[in-house]
Amino acid sequence: ELLLETLNEKLMELFDDESHCIKLRQMQDDIAFMKSAEGWSIELAEEFDGKKRIFRYEDLNFSINNATLNEIEISEFQSAIHVLSQFEGMPQFEGIQEIIAKLKYDLKADNNKQPFIGFDTNQDLKGIEYFSQLYNATQNQEPIQITYKDFKAEQPYTFTLHPYYLKQYNKSWFLFGLHEEFMKSDWNVPIDRIVSIETSNAKFIPNKTIDWNYYFSDIIGVSKQVDGEIEEIVLHFNELTGKYMENKPIHETQKHKWLNDYTLEVKIKVIPNYDLGRLILSYGESVTVIEPKHLKEEIKN
Repeated sequence: ELLLETLNEKLMELFDDESHCIKLRQMQDDIAFMKSAEGWSIELAEEFDGKKRIFRYEDLNFSINNATLNEIEISEFQSAIHVLSQFEGMPQFEGIQEIIAKLKYDLKADNNKQPFIGFDTNQDLKGIEYFSQLYNATQNQEPIQITYKDFKAEQPYTFTLHPYYLKQYNKSWFLFGLHEEFMKSDWNVPIDRIVSIETSNAKFIPNKTIDWNYYFSDIIGVSKQVDGEIEEIVLHFNELTGKYMENKPIHETQKHKWLNDYTLEVKIKVIPNYDLGRLILSYGESVTVIEPKHLKEEIKN
C-alpha cells in the first residue's frame, strides 16, 4: 500500500492528472516485468514484517542504470542504428560514423571476447553520475539547485541554475546556463566539481540571447573571456607534428602552409583563453608561438 501510494504521488507530480495513477494489479505486473529477462532480471527479495510485505533488491547496490540492455532495448537500439546509418556521409551529420560504430560495438559486446575497438571516453570522470539528471533538466527546461565546490573555495556553495547547454570537451562535460543570482547566461559548470543536485521551484528563464553554435565558434574549448577579442594566432610546428596538423586542424578557421621542409605555419582566429594555452603546451617542443606577443610570453612563462 505504501509503495502504491508513493508511486501515485510521483505520477501526480509528473502529470497532475489522476488518470495516470495506477492500481495494485498494474504495480504487480510492473514488478513481475522488472524481474523478467525482458525487463531487467532484478533479483528481488520478498520479506514479511508481521503482515507487512517488504520488497528490496537482493543486492542493495543494484541499479537498472548499471544493468545490461534487455531484448526490447537492444531491438530499439538496432532500429535506431538502422535510421542513423542512412545519414552517414552527409556533411551536416559529420561524426555520426563514430556514434554508429560505438552503438554497434556496445550492442554486440560479448564478455568472453577480447575487445577490438577503443573509444576516447573517461569512464572514471567524477560527476558523470549526474549526467542523466542534467540532460533531463536541460531538455525539459527545469531549473536546478547545484551544490558546487571549485578548486579555490574551501567549502561547497549552492546556487540556482537555469540549464541551457551541455558541452563535452577533452573527455569532460560542462553545463552552461543562467546563474540566477548573477543573471549571467553563460555560467560554466564542470560536472566533476558538482557535489549534489536538487530540483528547484524557480520558474524557468529561457535563453533568448545566446546561439550556442556561434558561441563556441571563436574559442578553443569551453572558457570564454567576457571582453575577449578575436586575434590571429600564428604557430610554427616541426616537420613530424606539422604533417599531423595538416590532417587534424585545431580550429575551423585554421589556414596552414609549409615555410620549408621542416616548418608548418598554422594560423587560426580565436579569442585566446586558458584552453588554448593548455592545448599549445600539450605539443611541447614541437610548436613555437609566433604571434601574438602576449601569448608568446604567457607560453614562455
